[in-house]
Amino acid sequence: MAFQQLSGVNAVMFYAETIFEEAKFKDSSLASVVVGVIQVLFTAVAALIMDRAGRRLLLVLSGVAMVFSTSAFGTYFKLTQGGPGNSSHMALSAPVSAEPVDASVGLAWLAVGSMCLFIAGFAVGWGPIPWLLMSEIFPLHVKGVATGICVLTNWLMAFLVTKEFSSLMEVLRPYGAFWLASAFCIFSVLFTLFCVPETKGKTLEQITAHFEGR
Repeated sequence: MAFQQLSGVNAVMFYAETIFEEAKFKDSSLASVVVGVIQVLFTAVAALIMDRAGRRLLLVLSGVAMVFSTSAFGTYFKLTQGGPGNSSHMALSAPVSAEPVDASVGLAWLAVGSMCLFIAGFAVGWGPIPWLLMSEIFPLHVKGVATGICVLTNWLMAFLVTKEFSSLMEVLRPYGAFWLASAFCIFSVLFTLFCVPETKGKTLEQITAHFEGR
């Protein structure tokens, strides 16, 4: 649940409309429509293939997609940032003035592509699967308390990330903030590989035995 929020999903959603404006879309409000369509489509794909591909594989693929997309986001902010005296919050809305307009639009399309890849990757794995795993891995005698702790963790991390992201951009600048999110996505992949059990086709007793080392 912590890695789900540390992936930077709220920051990507926050910048969606501005990114579409930079790409010279006639109606930047379409950003919310595009984001919604991608989310629904790839969540449906995840639902259809989850029992065949397995939870771990989808989490890893999702994490890798988010690593590349957040890294590209950071690269976009780095290439379009203004001079040292500019506020980091203006990096997205004010590309380097010496840069040709066409090049600026091209870079904005890099951001659009990165955003779409991130949303697709998140919707396939780290969006729905943590909630599914939460219902699969806890024994019945702790399920209520453990589920409550998971939900609390998710909302607490969402609050902290949303609250502190602006401060983080001030300190690290926007490109640094997104590269930090990329680092958390790398850790999420490693966490999946070394700590998350595969629950596909397993009973609760088998999953409990896995955690007990039997």
